[in-house]
Amino acid sequence: MSVTADLPEPEVLVHTEGRAGFLTLNRPRAINALTHGMVRRIDEALTAWADDPAVTTVVLRGAGERGLCAGGDIRAIHADAVAGGSASVAFWRDEYRLNARIARYPKPYVALMDGIVMGGGVGISGHASVRVVTERSRVAMPETGIGFVPDVGGTWLLGRAPGELGTHLALTGTPVGPADALLAGLADHHVPAAELPALTAALTHEDAATAVARFARPAPAGELAGRRAWIDACYAADTVEEIVQRLTDSGVPEAKETATLLLTRSPTALKATLTALRRARTLDSLEAALTTEFRLSCAALRSPDLTEGIRAQVVDKDRNPHWTPPTLAEVPDAATERWFAPGPEGELDLEAPTAH
Repeated sequence: MSVTADLPEPEVLVHTEGRAGFLTLNRPRAINALTHGMVRRIDEALTAWADDPAVTTVVLRGAGERGLCAGGDIRAIHADAVAGGSASVAFWRDEYRLNARIARYPKPYVALMDGIVMGGGVGISGHASVRVVTERSRVAMPETGIGFVPDVGGTWLLGRAPGELGTHLALTGTPVGPADALLAGLADHHVPAAELPALTAALTHEDAATAVARFARPAPAGELAGRRAWIDACYAADTVEEIVQRLTDSGVPEAKETATLLLTRSPTALKATLTALRRARTLDSLEAALTTEFRLSCAALRSPDLTEGIRAQVVDKDRNPHWTPPTLAEVPDAATERWFAPGPEGELDLEAPTAH
């Protein structure tokens, strides 16, 4: 009998084929949710391939049929928060460093964003040099629904979306399909899912941009382009309260439904998210945004809404979180502002790349 028969499969499959290095997230039953070990393994592979002349392209993909990556392992974060631990802080520190590294990786990094791509999944794909979505893609930063704030560079990406699309997606956490991901600047190309095996094969021997361009097709119609008028008008308001009021008073049924949705999200997370997104628009680097997001993530870990949000959505699944405070009006500006100050966990300390 083989002594390796009972060994678990690696959480990230790393191999090279032709000129390509492949990173396959391998937790399909958890929709490839990221663990700290996965983040470290991806970073190790990127280190090995950065100066390897035999590898000219890196390809990121997910095992299984459900998606590339559903985000960070929030059950583990919940357990850590309840126990008052520091494992989540260590995870975020390495995860955000990886996000920054991907954004400035010296070789084409192709992210195949098929199926569900949320939270931390956006972090390891949304900063890629070549971002491919399919008709099955559902891309989202759903953090406000668990008392958290868009991280992994999410405020940087969404802060640069056209008009107020990023504000809408950040506050609501609404998943978008391929056309809307392209419109919002979260992806670059649409390739039909049936063509992914052929594209993957081509990437082993062709230039990445050339290969992707050959398989790219127009995306199926989305929804956001037709909603830009009310999204841009309502989300241009200075406060979350005013945004909700504008949505409610707009006379547009979809806008009124969105106002109702926002009122189910963590009031503290909503206010911190709006502030973070507006500030991210003024920053000059992804690293600066990640540094702010690290402060926000650590603050969320110390607040009651994160554990309550994960409990309601993932642990007990009653979908009935009890936020503290429970309403927007009860969240003082000073409380939100404290989330942006350095905490006892220290700073992320990322260096922005210098211009050449």
